[in-house]
Formats: sequence, C-alpha cells, structure tokens
Amino acid sequence: MTFDGNPIVSTATFLRETLSGTKDVGYEQQYRANTDTLQSFALNGLWEVSDTFRVSLDGHKSKAESKPGGRNGASSTMVSIGAPIISSHSVDFTGKIPVQASTINDAAPRGNGNGRLDAGDLGSQVARTSAQWQSQDITEFRGDITWDLDDNGSRFDAGVNWRKSEMEQSNINTQQDLGSWGISNPRDVSQYAGNLISEFCLACSFNNFDPKQSGPGLVAFRANAIDLYEALSPVYVARGNAVGVTGQNQNAVNEDILSVYGQVTWKGELAGRRASMLAGVRYEWTDVDSVSAIRTPSAVVWTADNDFRIDTSSTYLPVEGSGKYNNLLPALDFNIELMEDVTARASFSRTIARPDFGNLFAAQTAGAPNRPIANGAIPLGTSGNPDLEPLISDNFDLSIEWYYKPGSFVSAAVFEKRVKNFVGTGTSSRNLFGLRDPSSGQAGTRSGDAVTLLNNVGADRTDVNLFTATALIIQTGSVAAAQAIFQANRTAGPGGTLGDLNQGFVDQILAAVDIAPNGQDPLMTFQVSQPVNNQEAKIYGFELMGTHFFGDTGFGGAGGLHLCGRRRRVQHRVQSQPGPVRPARAQRHGQRDADLREVRHLGPADLELARRVPVGPEPRRLAQPRVRGAVRPGRLQRLLRHQRPVRGVAGRDQHPGGKRPDLRPRREPDLVRPGVGLQVPSRPALQVLA
Repeated sequence: MTFDGNPIVSTATFLRETLSGTKDVGYEQQYRANTDTLQSFALNGLWEVSDTFRVSLDGHKSKAESKPGGRNGASSTMVSIGAPIISSHSVDFTGKIPVQASTINDAAPRGNGNGRLDAGDLGSQVARTSAQWQSQDITEFRGDITWDLDDNGSRFDAGVNWRKSEMEQSNINTQQDLGSWGISNPRDVSQYAGNLISEFCLACSFNNFDPKQSGPGLVAFRANAIDLYEALSPVYVARGNAVGVTGQNQNAVNEDILSVYGQVTWKGELAGRRASMLAGVRYEWTDVDSVSAIRTPSAVVWTADNDFRIDTSSTYLPVEGSGKYNNLLPALDFNIELMEDVTARASFSRTIARPDFGNLFAAQTAGAPNRPIANGAIPLGTSGNPDLEPLISDNFDLSIEWYYKPGSFVSAAVFEKRVKNFVGTGTSSRNLFGLRDPSSGQAGTRSGDAVTLLNNVGADRTDVNLFTATALIIQTGSVAAAQAIFQANRTAGPGGTLGDLNQGFVDQILAAVDIAPNGQDPLMTFQVSQPVNNQEAKIYGFELMGTHFFGDTGFGGAGGLHLCGRRRRVQHRVQSQPGPVRPARAQRHGQRDADLREVRHLGPADLELARRVPVGPEPRRLAQPRVRGAVRPGRLQRLLRHQRPVRGVAGRDQHPGGKRPDLRPRREPDLVRPGVGLQVPSRPALQVLA
C-alpha cells in the first residue's frame, strides 16, 4: 500500500493484494423494466352570465399506474455470478481514472484450467428480484368566478378548489442462494447456462480514457438476467435453496386539499404613468392520512463473511399516521412604466411546497449490515414521517426592465427568498422489530466465543475468520473443537507460522452454514433515519437578463447573469443530524410569484410523471422525466431566486386606446391560470424507473 504523503490526511494511491489462494471477481447481470399507463377524463364548462361576469366549472378524474415490466413479473432481476480465480489484485489511483490489474489462477477445481479468464471459470452466487407497483388516483373539482371591472383589464376573481389524491405503492423483494457468495459450486454457470453467456471487452468501451488493461482485464461477460435466473434457480430449488422473501411493503397516502382564493387585478395610470397591480390571498386546508402494511422482519441471518439477509414472517404489521396543516398565502405584484419602454416591478408572495409522498410513508424498514457488527458495521433503518410540514417560502422581488424594441429587452433584478421547513434527515439509534444480532462479538454469545478463539490462536479478526470461527462453534458445539479444526485448516505462513485459512475450506463453511440469531444474541441497534423539518434558509441575489431578436427573421438570443447567496440555519434535534437541502422539492403548489389560483389543465398532464421512491434492497437511479413544468434538481437555485416571467391571463395585453400591441413579456402574475409563466409540478403522481 502506498500513500500520497499528505501530513494531515494521508490518502492511499496504490493498493496491491497477493493471496495465498484465490478470490472472485464479480459480473452481476441485471434486467430492469416497468410498464406505465396514464388515463384522464375531464369535463369543463363556462357560463357567461353577462358581458362582465363569468362562471367556470372544471372537473377531472385521472389515474396513473406503474407496474413490473419483466416477463417474470419483476421490475428488477439480478443474478450475481463471479470467477473465483483472482490470485493477485492491484488498484492505482494516481492517474485520471483508477487502473486495476490482476493475475489469475484458474486451476481446478476453482477454474477450468485453460490459463485464461472465460465463461468456463464462472460460478453462481445469489439471485434476487424486486417487483414494484404504484398507482395514483386524483379526483378534482373547481369553480371560479370572474368579474370584469372596466375595459382596461381590471377584474375580480374568486374560486374554490377541492382535490383528493389516493396514492398506493407496494413492493416485494426476494433472494435465493445459488452457489452462495463464496461460489461453493465453481463452473456451474457453464454447466447449466453456458449457452446464455457471451464474452465482451468492457475496457474497450472507453473513448476518452485508457483503462490500461490487458489479459483478464479485457474480459467481461453479459447475459439476459431473466434467462440466467430461469436456468439457475430451479437447479438450486431442487437442492433445497428456496426463494425467500426478504421484504414486502404496502403503502398508501391519501391527501385531501381544499382551497379558496380571491384576487383583484387593477390596470390604469398612476401620476400619468401606466401601472398595474395584482393583489390576492389564498387559503388551503390539507389533511394527510398514511397507512403501511409491513411484512414483519423475523431475523437478521449471517450468511457469509460480510453478507447478511433479512428473513420475514408471513404476517403483516399495520402502521398508520396522519398530518394536518393550514396555510394563508398572500400575494402582491405592482408594476409602473417609469418612462416609455422602461418598467419597474415589485412583488411579494408566500408559497408552499408539500413533502414528497415517499417521505410521508408510515412504514419502517430494517436494512442488513454490510459486515459483522463486531468489526464495526452500523446497520441502517428508515422510517417515514406523515406529520411533515410543508416548505414555506416568503418571496421578495424588485426589477427594472427596458424594452428597447418589440420582443427584445434588458432587465436587472434583486430578490430574496426566506424559506423554512426544508426537509432534512434526523437519525436515532434504536432496535427495530425485536431483531437480534448474530455477529455482535459480545461475551456470552457464539460470535463472542469466536472472538476469544481468534485471540487465542493469534489470528486476525477479519470478517472471514470471524464468520468461520462462529460457524465452527455452532457445528461442533465446542470452542475447543472449533479451535482445533480452525488451526488444522490454516495455510503455512513465513517462519513456520500459520497464515490464512485455506480458501477451499472457507468455501465449504460458507456453503454449509447460515448463522441465525438465538436468545443469547443482543438486540441489534439500528441507526434509523427519518425525514424531519429541520432547516431554514435565506436565498438572495442579483440577476441581469436580456433577450434580443434580429428584426423579423425569427432568430434571436437570450442570456443572463445570476449571482446568488444563501444563509442556512439548521434546527438540530436530539439524536439527529441535518440532511441536505433538497432543491427539487423547493417549489410545489402555487410556488410562483403571486400565483394563487392554481388552476389545473385537464387531461393527462394532470398527473406529472416524476421520481420513483427507492424501495427494496437495491435502490436504483431514477428518472426525472421532463413533463409540463417539471423541475429538474439543477434548476433549484434559479427557481427559488427568480420565478419569471409570468404573463397575464390573456397573454400579451393591448395598449389602452387601441395603440400598438405590447410585445413586452409581462411579469404580471396571474393568480388563476396555470400554463402561463413558470409552472411547478405537484407532487409526483406516478414514479418512473430510469
């Protein structure tokens, strides 16, 4: 091992390992697929009571659904295979990318003995599946009245909106031991699925970097994971390795939102200058009910040196929670024409952003540790929080704009956003579901006796040694007998000492023994994370923007300069730590300058497709489809600091007295209309895999 020599924190730049036996290199095969459907039915009507008074009614019923797309009924199928023939391995971190090098020893029985890495050296390990379903039903009704006050565009608007959202999500995860993580049955892949494996060069796929590979580094393998699963799984079911359910949850979140609003739009002159003002208020009542049915974990089973699985019972534990909040959302926007083609604007609004559905689940989950607890692992758990408060933002903006020609302008603005209730992460240490720890190393337990055994014989307390010693104690029922077997299977070290355990012996133990907890094992302590409202921030800055069109060609350009700062305050909780500010969640219902009415377009766009909640043991990278108004995470600061431009209801207004059309992009916010100006999505209705 070589370090960089940094006197403060020295970092490894080169690692090399030479083994007395061999280890495996993994080539897990994965297949992921989901099927998504979207339906929406809508009806709306408009009654023009008079030339100045109108009544409109809208309603829609929409449903979005996502379900597994694999032919085996799974969203994800993962089959781990590996070649247990690596005799030495090094990694060099000094270049642009890490460069690995390895040598092989494919002598039988671990390999096929032909002196090269190929499909004949592959052995199976573990097969897993994950299936996820999610659906959301939205029922919404709204009514609006509009009263035109004059011919200049002044008017009064008021309305009521009711929306009921019912979201259901469920998942089931399975795991089956094939040849086990230790590859106890080498070369079984070629025996049972040899025709499914193809060889290719992964290192050759790099265009901009040189991985500097040769020999085994130029070899990789691919196969259809479902085909591979169907070929290998029945073989090991026949040998007694059943497919086990490692997790199964059902979550439902119902949200009812009732809102009323009123707003006045005034357009006229002030001190001989054209001016307009929009002022209004919106009040919302929100009720949240969350119910989860959890397939109760029954045991944490230690299956190999650093591998664990969660066994579950056939019973379900119902967990429920609720939340309620009311919000008053005022808004004011004023603009005045200082001189011909120069306009000054000022606005204030209070807006909210509701929590993600995934954070509102009432469910609790327990995760398997990534190595024995005695060797420093901290098992993780999660818990939802149906009582989360919405993010609240007070927004202030001042700007001046010069429209030097039709369709072209330059603007300068300052802004400030005072935001509270950002969702962070609180953590606490506690037991979950009464689960016990088979790898604690505590005195009086089998793993504690194994720690004593290793100390007695002077062996390192590695994950492999600790598991093997514990397994031998369980097999023999005696620490002395286990110690004798352990010593008899160590390889010769330098100077007549004993070295590592014989790899073949280790593989036999890994295949033969799974360590389930017993009554002497202590309760396992999980570090449980839960979403909490624990952060506030003040976001402020300056913006310079411009747009220019070249005559009537239809060509033009736009650019801007944005300077932004932030001051953040974290409200620390007992046994909690702050989580990251989540920009993509910063804007939700009505989160735009002085936009109170939040009318929904009817039709499929009512259900915005967004991020899937990660579930199961394999959290995956998730898509963020760009649909109407979808907010991408990279746009967070821009959205928070300046939400513009927002046009009036009728789009571009006309000059009073029939003057030339006003082509300037209006910033007068409309508290009613969606589809104009910045649109920020409601919470994800359907979450879609990448």
